[in-house]
Amino acid sequence: MNLTNDLLISAADTLAAQDADLAAVIQCFGYPPLWPREPGFPTLLKLILEQQVSLASAQATYDRLLGVAGELTPQSLLALDDEALRAVGFSRQKARYGRLLAEAVLTGSLDVDGLAQRDDDSVRIELQKITGIGPWTAEVYLLMVLLRPDVWPRGDIALASAAQRVKRLPARPSQTELHDLAEQWRPWRAVAARILWHFYLSS
Repeated sequence: MNLTNDLLISAADTLAAQDADLAAVIQCFGYPPLWPREPGFPTLLKLILEQQVSLASAQATYDRLLGVAGELTPQSLLALDDEALRAVGFSRQKARYGRLLAEAVLTGSLDVDGLAQRDDDSVRIELQKITGIGPWTAEVYLLMVLLRPDVWPRGDIALASAAQRVKRLPARPSQTELHDLAEQWRPWRAVAARILWHFYLSS
């Protein structure tokens, strides 16, 4: 089962009925967007760029990359040398990660198109075989690309900041504390994450 806009709204209502704090977010800001992303290599590369930086910074680097690469494919990325990637904003580490991803897709060791047919755990295992793709990147791919309903992007600082305010916690929860908190939102943790992100971006 994948999330659709209608299912997202229905699940958000279910969460709101059991969690007054999430209900207050929806009442104040409306339902969260689905925020779907296209499957494939470009999205995975963009998620690597988004690791540990602001979305605006990652978007700027991605846009500059498109300006020099044209159509973004594994081949077009691998055609760019270190200097070209640094010029558009890649760190040395992310340039390496991007190349490893491109090579994995190009050789078929990562079947990006086949991920949609795998269960959540299999997707995590396949993606995390690639150096540079950790749990957060795999979870966000499951959540925003494959639209799985019950995944939780552990390590997301925006979710921790939003949860602190929405739940009126004395301090920003650790990722373990936040993961434990999210257990109450099963089987719709991906919807709860969207509600918290919506709060974070809107407040």
